[in-house]
Amino acid sequence: MSKPLGTTARTGESCPESGVWESQDSPSTTAPIAKGNTMPPHNGKAVTWKLIRYA
Repeated sequence: MSKPLGTTARTGESCPESGVWESQDSPSTTAPIAKGNTMPPHNGKAVTWKLIRYA
């Protein structure tokens, strides 16, 4: 079963769901991240990512 949109994951954690993730910082970015991949840093720092769209 898919994780709901709005699910969050931190840099360094395993991605819980394949899809498009948005960084919760400013300026934010979006990135396609596959389930099981490590959530990346953004702007050189650890951030929280939010799932905004399924892959």
